Amino acid sequence: MHNKAVTFILINVMLDAMGIGLILPVMPDLIMEVEGSDIANAALWGGILSAVFAIMQFVFAPTLGNLSDRFGRRPVLLISLGAMAFDYVLMALAGSIWLLFLGRVIGGVTAATHSTAAAFMADISPREKKAQNFGLISAAFGAGFVLGPVIGGLLAELGPRAPFWAAAVLTAANFSFGYFVLPETVTDETRRPFTWKRANPVGAFGYISALPGLTALMCVYFFYQISNMVYPAIWAYYTAANFDWSPGMIGASLAVYGIATAITQAVLIRRIISWLGERRTVYFGLLYNAVMLTAIGFISDGWVLLALTPLAAVGGVVAPALQAVMSGRADDNQQGELQGVLSSINSIGMIVAPVVMTQVFWLFTGEDSAIFLPGAPFLLATLLMLISWMIYSSSLKNPTRDPAT
Repeated sequence: MHNKAVTFILINVMLDAMGIGLILPVMPDLIMEVEGSDIANAALWGGILSAVFAIMQFVFAPTLGNLSDRFGRRPVLLISLGAMAFDYVLMALAGSIWLLFLGRVIGGVTAATHSTAAAFMADISPREKKAQNFGLISAAFGAGFVLGPVIGGLLAELGPRAPFWAAAVLTAANFSFGYFVLPETVTDETRRPFTWKRANPVGAFGYISALPGLTALMCVYFFYQISNMVYPAIWAYYTAANFDWSPGMIGASLAVYGIATAITQAVLIRRIISWLGERRTVYFGLLYNAVMLTAIGFISDGWVLLALTPLAAVGGVVAPALQAVMSGRADDNQQGELQGVLSSINSIGMIVAPVVMTQVFWLFTGEDSAIFLPGAPFLLATLLMLISWMIYSSSLKNPTRDPAT
């Protein structure tokens, strides 16, 4: 039963990632259609809709995580999937910008189930396999990241609303699959009462940070996520400015990164962790990422970058290893709450990183720039990655906060 349930969880995570990429190619046309405006106004609204989606994820990830600790993973995941299918139908039929806005609000809430999916994996995983199972979740997300824009672009030929209908059908199909195969993993022994004071980002952070060593590890996770999000935030602009890549070439390079990420998370991570252990995987992984980001920041040949792309993706081993370390610090009845806090940190990164990285890119590529350096955002990401590494290194020196497992 667990094998089928894990398949459902991975499909659920992949659909979350696909759902974002699936609709990206058609959002400009859809916004212009419902608004009757030009591309500049569509871009403005597109930014607002993206921000709303990320904000809803930030706010509701701890809520859904806490609800899953109280009522179970199964009802939270299935109800959210049903609401997500409804959301896609709503956006497919939307005739005004405000319905699209409502759709992104609902979509952000329902996409916050990433934390519940991770909590399910934590429930069924023995301590020594948590990192590799978290890696499977990251691999599924990477696969969705690759497939979403490709399928969305193909379906866009049928009209700007076609990808929404496709997403609704896929989500409804996974709901049906999960209804029959997903068991409940929260038991009476691990069930925890639901309280609003900890079912919000601030309250949940307070309770989780009270656990030994978790404050330092969450800071590590925060700076790592901001740094790592330089790839989706700036890649298209960086490669176009530095190498004059076409949209097709940019898409192909992103596919290479996504495929390499999926292979890393599904295959390589178990070998790396069995060799280094979780603690050393995080330690050396952060340094490895800093080296890769620095190299990308100074590369002047597009083919060298393309060759380096799959190697950079290997640095993704840090996130599941760090999740496993933190999961080992939380009680069984706090797994949903912990994963909710981590999802909120991800959402903060989705809000902050694009703004900061694009501003740095503008400063070093604009007409008035004293130095033309398109790779400047990657160098900033290097600094953030090193800050993450220093915090982690400091935590290893304090026995009360030692994340060794």
